[in-house]
Order: sequence, then structure tokens, then C-alpha cells
Amino acid sequence: MTQLEAQYRYGVTPSESVVLALSKIRDVYGIRRVELCEAEKSICVEYDASRLSAAVIDKLLRRAGLDIVETIALTAPVEEPVASVA
Repeated sequence: MTQLEAQYRYGVTPSESVVLALSKIRDVYGIRRVELCEAEKSICVEYDASRLSAAVIDKLLRRAGLDIVETIALTAPVEEPVASVA
């Protein structure tokens, strides 16, 4: 399993129907997390790259009605360190 994050910037603020459609994207096998940041006008999608491609993520977001204007980044998610007990 290869986890990646795709981050996009959108233009038009999503309507209620677009936000509802975006919430259903999490039901797609291989999508781990979808996070919408209204302040930055961006959306971040964490997904399994062995199941889905960046092109598929882009297509899912556009089909949901999101007005994507730019791809910001495609990176591996940052994992928080696990505290060790000595």
C-alpha cells in the first residue's frame, strides 16, 4: 500500500450539493481522507496509490462539481511519530 496526498486549489466556493458529493468520495475504495480548507480554498485527498491514480482523484473531484484551478502538491502523507516508552 502506497499512501499519497493530492492537494488542489479551487476557484468557486463549493455549494451544499458539491460538499455532499465530496463527502461521498470517501466511499471510493482506496480513498483514506478528504479534507476541505475553505480559508485556503484547497482540498487535500489522501489515497492509496496502488489502487488509484492522481488522474482518477482529479476526475472524482471534478465529477463532484468542484472547480479545480490548480494542483498544489502530490506528496507522501506525514506520519506523526509514535512515542516510545523506555
